[in-house]
Amino acid sequence: MDETQKILAQSRTGPSNPTRVGFDAVLKALKEGAKLVLTQAKVEPESIAGICAGLAGTGRLEAGVQIRAALAVAFPRTVIKICTDLELALAAMPDGPAIVLVAGTGSAAIGRSADRNTLRAGGFGPLLGDEGGAYDVGRRALITCLRDQERSGADSPLGKQILRQLSVAGWVGVQERARTNADDLFPRVFPVVAAAADADDKTAHAILRDAVKELAGLVKDLAGRLSLHDTRFHLAKTGGMIGRSAFFDSQLDDSLRAAFPRAKIGLLPISPVEMAGRLALQLLSATGAAGN
Repeated sequence: MDETQKILAQSRTGPSNPTRVGFDAVLKALKEGAKLVLTQAKVEPESIAGICAGLAGTGRLEAGVQIRAALAVAFPRTVIKICTDLELALAAMPDGPAIVLVAGTGSAAIGRSADRNTLRAGGFGPLLGDEGGAYDVGRRALITCLRDQERSGADSPLGKQILRQLSVAGWVGVQERARTNADDLFPRVFPVVAAAADADDKTAHAILRDAVKELAGLVKDLAGRLSLHDTRFHLAKTGGMIGRSAFFDSQLDDSLRAAFPRAKIGLLPISPVEMAGRLALQLLSATGAAGN
């Protein structure tokens, strides 16, 4: 992004949550993403004046410090801001009371009250939370299909689709991958469940309804703590689960509308990555720097 907020280039790279994939993988992904956009925009690294990195897992002070230090080495003359992905999403919302529900690999919500008090709910990772996220949906789907196969001796239609998508011959292979690389396995099952739900698979419907209940519960908890239940506020959805299944989207919207009839429900008005660029420009204005 240049100083006029014109987007010069965009890229997409691998995961960037240090608590899930480790710092080495995060730094590799960030460097790859930077290299891609610099090449597309025909911009030299030395000309970059500001960077905002909004990453999951950086709410822990030591994680943010380590990411900042690594970026400072790659961009030594650059002003750098580190924040969480949740903070980035909330910054993209209009002024006033607001809540953002993040439904991706994990799940979380962040909100702002009328007096600008900011709170969050969820986002504790797969071992302690993330209910309703893609990881959780994939895990529940595999458990359901394994139990169906155990009871009947045959794979359910959803089970067959999952095995085909994962390119494994049977459930022994799935169990081995779950033991060795659950972070990769479980989220990859969500698109299969999403497609099956849109094709009227009843098992997929039940799994996604449970996910909607968990996600809506995050918002209800947060709205209660922010005293937003009986007020008008903006409520946005974001994350990789949104827009993947008509059934899931409609169920989530219906649940949120029923709980918050006065809320304005929709998607983020601008993408988190574009908001990162705008925050980087704000940082430059505050420090008197200029450039791309």
